[in-house]
Amino acid sequence: MSKGELGFGMMRLPLLNQEDQTSFDYEELNKMVDLYMESGFKYFHTSYVYHDGKSENAVKRSVVERYSRERYILATKLPAFSVTSEDQPRRLIKEQLEHCGVEYFDYYLLHNLNRILYDSTVKTCKMFEQAQAFKKEGLIKHLGFSFHDSADVLDRILSEHPETEFVQIVVNYYDWDSSWVQARKCYEVIRKHGKEVIVMEPVKGGMLAKVPEEIQLEMKKLEPDLSPSAWAMKYAGDLDGVIAVLSGMSNLEQMKDNISTMVDFTPLTEEEKTLLEKAVVAYKRSGVYGLEDFRKYDGITPNGMPVGEILDNYNSCELQGPVRTENNYYKSIRYENGIEGSWIQGSIVDHEGNDITEMVRKAEKYLLENSY
Repeated sequence: MSKGELGFGMMRLPLLNQEDQTSFDYEELNKMVDLYMESGFKYFHTSYVYHDGKSENAVKRSVVERYSRERYILATKLPAFSVTSEDQPRRLIKEQLEHCGVEYFDYYLLHNLNRILYDSTVKTCKMFEQAQAFKKEGLIKHLGFSFHDSADVLDRILSEHPETEFVQIVVNYYDWDSSWVQARKCYEVIRKHGKEVIVMEPVKGGMLAKVPEEIQLEMKKLEPDLSPSAWAMKYAGDLDGVIAVLSGMSNLEQMKDNISTMVDFTPLTEEEKTLLEKAVVAYKRSGVYGLEDFRKYDGITPNGMPVGEILDNYNSCELQGPVRTENNYYKSIRYENGIEGSWIQGSIVDHEGNDITEMVRKAEKYLLENSY
């Protein structure tokens, strides 16, 4: 695959009823699949859990039953977070093959690894070993995992499992230097180990589709025909070693926009990349604290609590819609520090002597209630 390879993420499919995640609009979905295939793309990415467990069935009906097997590349995920016994992975992959109506998966991922999951059931249930067995049996062609944690944890997993062929990580211009998502650092670790990358959340759950007004005006001056989403896709699509840039498209218009960006892919210029750096600052400034830089809280770590990181990442959560990337990370950070319950043990004061306890408490409360 080459730069600009667009992956069809089957996690936000068109629905007839928005209250029913399984009410697929197959007329719209089939049009999307056909246009995607006609444009020269072929990577479909699903999961055992997407759309209340029915995304794999939608793939079968919209792709597998309508195209010959050599026409498409199919990836799905083992729900590692749901596995509690060593015999489950084999039962699950058999279910998944049946759901999709195929005899093998091109790419198979352990879903949503972090230090907690990796150090517990991934090891005790021998998920990597079982996935290797699936590969030897011809049930999968390529083995990898999706990941939400720090670059140090990723480095450890790849060192302990060199059989891994690829890793799926969050990559977008907002999270490139994020303290929690660590897109740049994770990407560099993957490439250091000689592995390939699958990009998820290039538009950060839709957040980067709506940029601050002053950035929108500058984007239009430089590229009048590019949507904000297209800018984000181009940023993610310009990295080396990328198998596919996933986009969870919900309608034909989103599909057309992504195809127009990726089919004849051209990288961003240095001037355009600089504008995206300005966009990150503008996004942060538009958040709940009105701050563009949270480094003013560096060094404030009562009881080991990284106050600046917590405020910065809570600010990012409040800028997003229902899909909030940072929710994947706080639980792991608390685990690393041996924290149960609230991290706050007393008053928290900033470098200027201001009491910021309630501000931090509100951010922590949200992260405690919504991390997974």
